[in-house]
Amino acid sequence: MPRYLISFDDGWMTFPEEDLPAVSEASHAVVREAKAAGVWIFGGGIMSQQASVVAPDGSVSDGAWPETKAVIGGFSILEVASREDALRWAAKIAESCRCAQEVREIMFDPES
Repeated sequence: MPRYLISFDDGWMTFPEEDLPAVSEASHAVVREAKAAGVWIFGGGIMSQQASVVAPDGSVSDGAWPETKAVIGGFSILEVASREDALRWAAKIAESCRCAQEVREIMFDPES
C-alpha cells in the first residue's frame, strides 16, 4: 500500500495559545483513530529551531532560520489504500489541528 506524508507549515497554526490543550487533545484523538485503523506509521511535531545541514563530505553548517523560511511544523506518515483515503485522513488532521495540510505520496522503495 502507498504511504503518504501529511504535513503543515509551522506558520499555519494561528489559533490562540489558550486553545493549545484542546487542539492537542483533538489531534491526539485522530492519531489514536489512525492507529486503531492500522494506517498510522509515524508522526510528530517539529521543534522550531535552526536546522543543521550535513554535506556529502560530512561537514556541518547552519541551515535556514525558521523565521526567514517556511518550515514543517508537524507531519504524519500514513499507509493507506489510495490517495483519496490519504485526503480523508488529512481532512481529519486539518480539522483537529485547525490548519491546512499538504498531502504527498512517498515514493515506494523496497528497501524501506
